[in-house]
Amino acid sequence: MNKFETDLVIIGAGPVGLFSIFEAGMLKIKCHVIDSLENIGGQCTALYPEKPIYDIPAHPKILARELIENLEQQAQPFNPVYHLNQRVNGLQKIDNNNFVITTSKNNQIKCKAVIIAAGCGAFGPNRPPLENIEHYEGKSVFYAIRDKSIFKDKNVAIAGGGDSAVDWAINLSEIANKIYVIHRREKFRCAPESLDQMKKISQEGKIELVIPYQLSSLKSQNNNLSHVVVKDFDNNIKELEAQYLLPFFGLAMELGPIASWGLNLEKNHISVDPKNMQTSECGIYAIGDIATYTNKLKLILTGFSEAALAIHDIYKIIHPNELFHFEYSTSKGVAHCQ
Repeated sequence: MNKFETDLVIIGAGPVGLFSIFEAGMLKIKCHVIDSLENIGGQCTALYPEKPIYDIPAHPKILARELIENLEQQAQPFNPVYHLNQRVNGLQKIDNNNFVITTSKNNQIKCKAVIIAAGCGAFGPNRPPLENIEHYEGKSVFYAIRDKSIFKDKNVAIAGGGDSAVDWAINLSEIANKIYVIHRREKFRCAPESLDQMKKISQEGKIELVIPYQLSSLKSQNNNLSHVVVKDFDNNIKELEAQYLLPFFGLAMELGPIASWGLNLEKNHISVDPKNMQTSECGIYAIGDIATYTNKLKLILTGFSEAALAIHDIYKIIHPNELFHFEYSTSKGVAHCQ
């Protein structure tokens, strides 16, 4: 067993977890970070690295992968230790001041505080129940877009009615030959401005709204996807000529071992005190999408604020005998805190 010791363990290397490293470093708190994925970035890396994000302050538009690259660079001066491609198997409080975390790769990390920034827990895409869809996955059926250039001058069918479906329909309409948006009802679950923009593009002919229809089957030619077959509620069939299918039906998620840690849970989310993001267990904090409290907003920028609140509370655990003097980063700089 590999044994480590640090001040703080952050579970989850998504954007909120990565920003926690920076906040911790500014307060001279050393971090180890655990994530079940092979790369840092969480959903931003695994599901939509090429998706533009519009609500990050000072960035009118930034790709998800660029956001992660910037956050990694921001955290780098504080030398975080990453434990990737492994899950947290157990957490044990060994005395009033220390926890021990074990991982699926036989690592054991002793720490004084824990931040759970696990997003929606262990996750994967909700796959549509289509016969032989596995045959097309990774070739012409994708649940995340890592290189949008492959859709240039192609016909692309997008299934779903949420933000991902609508945003990608708008984004890919700039390079694709034709976009089909398949949804089972008229109402979409997305930002009103995005919906208006998609409808405007559909009037120009670049996007065809296939409503109310749902996926029925896939057809191939020369071992490649050639048509996406859809049907309405009266079983009327349409065949859409498309080389790619992008099903955006959200994520299947589970908390995994976190669910057995004795924390207060509300529908697969962890209840926290919003003034410091502490859970029902002293020394364990939850931030980002996995945390819940009254009037919670599931936004990345909210998670950034929650990270700062949690880290400033954790400072009292790591440095109990030091009086905290608040300083702005413009005053103290980053180099002074390495």
